[in-house]
Amino acid sequence: MTVRSDVSLVRPRSKLQLMLGREANFGDLAFRRITALFAGSVIVLLLWMAWEMGLASRLSLAHFGLGFITSTDWDPVRDQYGGLPFVYGTVVSSLVALVIAVPISLGIAIYLSELAHPKLRGPMGFLVELLAAVPSVVYGLWGIFALAPWLRESVEPLLAKTLGFLPLFQGPQHGFGMLAGGIILAIMITPTVSSVSREVLRAVPAALREGAIGLGATRWEVVRVAVLPYAKSGLVGAIILGLGRALGETMAITMVIGNRSEIAASLFAPSYTMASVIANEFTEATGQLYLAALAEVGLLLFGVTVALNVFARLLVWRVGKMPEGGQL
Repeated sequence: MTVRSDVSLVRPRSKLQLMLGREANFGDLAFRRITALFAGSVIVLLLWMAWEMGLASRLSLAHFGLGFITSTDWDPVRDQYGGLPFVYGTVVSSLVALVIAVPISLGIAIYLSELAHPKLRGPMGFLVELLAAVPSVVYGLWGIFALAPWLRESVEPLLAKTLGFLPLFQGPQHGFGMLAGGIILAIMITPTVSSVSREVLRAVPAALREGAIGLGATRWEVVRVAVLPYAKSGLVGAIILGLGRALGETMAITMVIGNRSEIAASLFAPSYTMASVIANEFTEATGQLYLAALAEVGLLLFGVTVALNVFARLLVWRVGKMPEGGQL
């Protein structure tokens, strides 16, 4: 029997197979398309939110232009609005929260994953995570009745006495201000950062720890030389999650930050965040320009959050690419 050389041995694909592509049947095709639709819906939702906020703020955008971002005036009586004080308050309060919360959270994570007795890890980890279940308004009430008086009577006078030569610790000491807001945010993001950091540290291979111990390293050296370098990209990711929580927090910080539209170098001075000004003044806004200005503040909050998260993700990617870092 002879085989013609001009006849292909590969069966031609049917029209149905060409339509399905790499999928073997309609079920696989439907599953892939549906999951792709779910993934794409997140992007569509983000774009939809930006579009709607842009429409709601178009009157303010047309009236103030880019000057809204650089202006410090916020006077509803004269219909003069500027969003710079709110951007400043949001960014600075979040940075203060990170400065306080990150060392504490990493210390908690290192202790629970590397140093704590096995019988203590579960209960202590549960208690730390329990802080995340407390409603933000409860944190705000605690800040009003406990934190602010303590800051006014003890902490702020001590800071003014010892570090008063710095602009950060000058001015009247009311208890309500940027420092109180930063502390509240730090308490609220600590469970998130510590919990994620703990899981990241637990994911470090045991062989790295055993190798460091075999070379004669102490417990601290094992953590510093073997564990932290491998897990640093994941730890940065945990900090990003905490930053996202701090940027969007509304009720608790509204109750303790003082709610004054101004830019001051002192952490003792009252301030305002973008989320808190929307929560405080949206129900009182009667004019169209007033409502549009608040909508533009929301658009700014959306933009700042997206920009900071994109920057942070790029940082995670860069850290993960470094030779001494590990990919989790």
